[in-house]
Amino acid sequence: VQLQASGGGSVQAGGSLTLSCAASGQLHSSSVLGWFRQAPGKEREFVAAMRWSAGSFYEDSMKGRFSISRDKAKKTIYLRMTSLKPEDTAIYYCAAGSRTIAGYIPEAKSYDYWGQGTEVTVSS
Repeated sequence: VQLQASGGGSVQAGGSLTLSCAASGQLHSSSVLGWFRQAPGKEREFVAAMRWSAGSFYEDSMKGRFSISRDKAKKTIYLRMTSLKPEDTAIYYCAAGSRTIAGYIPEAKSYDYWGQGTEVTVSS
């Protein structure tokens, strides 16, 4: 599976962005696709994910502001980000894996494939 992330950019606080991640290769109902982010000097953190079959998961602090969705025909997932804050500034990575048990989904080690990242900068 290869992943291509896009949609990053610079936005002012309170603004919105939608990231896209296009997958090539085989996806199965057992696949999980997710978003992680890494801010400068910080560890990579989980943002959101969804099972290719159904079910979405969010980091608690991002619920209500971020929304993950998918287009199965295009094999693409999206991350809609609203009410952006300067602390959302990071490189956002999409990832794909096959560990669908909920407890594993927020863990980066559960993902076998990673996209190249797309940079999001939120200014105050």
